[in-house]
Amino acid sequence: MFIITKKVHRGRLTASALLLALTLIVVGAGTFLAQDIQAAVAPAETLPDPTGVRSNEDRIAYLQSLGWIVGKEPAAVEDVLIPETFDASYNDYLALQAEMGFDLRDYTGKTVKRYTYQVKNYPGLQENIWVSLLIHKKTVIGGEVFCNQGDGFTQSLVYPVKTTQS
Repeated sequence: MFIITKKVHRGRLTASALLLALTLIVVGAGTFLAQDIQAAVAPAETLPDPTGVRSNEDRIAYLQSLGWIVGKEPAAVEDVLIPETFDASYNDYLALQAEMGFDLRDYTGKTVKRYTYQVKNYPGLQENIWVSLLIHKKTVIGGEVFCNQGDGFTQSLVYPVKTTQS
């Protein structure tokens, strides 16, 4: 019978344990980062059902399902006429709507309701942030989150993973 022994140096053992711990932390952080990126670019098919939005409670529930906390009542309710044709000035807005799976071209020439609510939980900003929903016959057909103060910004209805102003 043979017995083999090896002396273990405490310094090497400690360094190996630290290296293993660091590797696990890096892999874990990468996994969470990948999940955040996937959530930030959620495809339209994973978004809430835009149909059957009949009441104020339905609109608030729809916005909450996207991550927004809003005022109890709309700050404004307006009739909006979707133009018969869109000129180049609408390109960015139509692209923003397409991010959510909305196509306003399906509603050209129609009058829709625009409900605007104050946003209470925009990351890093507390005032003058609004969210609007365009609704035609109890169906959300478009919307955006915006700020019209200072440089302002407009973004899709998807709750931001991190904020950027443009």
